[in-house]
Amino acid sequence: MTRRIVLRAVLVTLVALAATFLLDPYWNFQLARFAACFAAVAGLTVLVGLTGQLSLGHAVLMAAGGYGYAFAAGPVTDALGDSPAAPYAGLLAGLLGGLVASGALGALLGAAAARLHGPYLAGLTLALVIALPSAAVALPGLGGDQGIGVPFVPVPDALATLMYVEHFHAVVAIVVAAAAVTPLAVLRAGRHGLRMRAVLGHETAARLSGVNPGLVKAGAFTASSLSAGLGGAVIVMATQSVSPGAFGLTFSMLLVVGAVIGGLGSIGGAAVGAGLVVLLPWAVEAALDHLPAGLPPVLAQRLDGNLAVILTGAIVIAVIAARPGGVAQLLTPRTARDTAADTPSGTAPDTAPDTAPDQAPDTASRDATSHDTER
Repeated sequence: MTRRIVLRAVLVTLVALAATFLLDPYWNFQLARFAACFAAVAGLTVLVGLTGQLSLGHAVLMAAGGYGYAFAAGPVTDALGDSPAAPYAGLLAGLLGGLVASGALGALLGAAAARLHGPYLAGLTLALVIALPSAAVALPGLGGDQGIGVPFVPVPDALATLMYVEHFHAVVAIVVAAAAVTPLAVLRAGRHGLRMRAVLGHETAARLSGVNPGLVKAGAFTASSLSAGLGGAVIVMATQSVSPGAFGLTFSMLLVVGAVIGGLGSIGGAAVGAGLVVLLPWAVEAALDHLPAGLPPVLAQRLDGNLAVILTGAIVIAVIAARPGGVAQLLTPRTARDTAADTPSGTAPDTAPDTAPDQAPDTASRDATSHDTER
């Protein structure tokens, strides 16, 4: 199973890398953003879909990865000075720093998740994403609302004739996303995934079976945080800066919407959801550019601020109404869905032979005849 998942991941990664040669700089930049969001949404969909832990502040974990990247990449790049390897050593150090920062925050939240349930955990993560801008202003070194810059990562000299900057960044983002999402897919399909599903189904039954629900929840949150942190580090690498405004409440809600629309627990659905997170702002800008010129300024201003929310709500309603399980439900054979829908919960389909109902009356008749004979 693990080998098949890894081979599939390698194939998809190669296809995505080949696609970078067909795109212009703008769309390669968007592809890098998609790869980063894919890593975050994949972690979120595994967390919610397999353990039932709702995180409304996953953007904070991406911000932790972004700030970790900035704090690690800058000093390493400066220490190496004019060395040709300085930017790439800074890149590797930044990715490692993003992993450490997001993993540490995820471990703390995971410890809380082991004790909190339902709306309490959602409220905790929501409070974190709301408090992020204030924390960036209050804590020294975070740069306030303006954020902090990160070193530029140029194209290596060996690839300068094949790639431009956005192309190279897209390649790095795809490779990092593959490294983040593939372990999640292996985790989901393996023994740990079974433990997470057991905790989701019934914590008491899982505990009686030898599964530690608190440890499973904490581990799932930490794994999800690591993936989100790598996504945040990739965004910071591509944009060359990190600020709290890039990881605000709206973006965090978009991550949740992407996971729901794609289908909770589905890695393929996470890719669809990440596409929504990246393409929706572009669609809003395109729609605003085509608004009639005669619209009142007040109406145009209101649409400019609320059209993205309106479109998001409409998409969520349409998808949930058509496929409650998200886009991933389309991958399930229709016959299996119909059987599951027609079978009441807690019952099994009637698979007994047709002659079974007739056997009970015959037995009753023989018993009655025997009773009359004895009398």
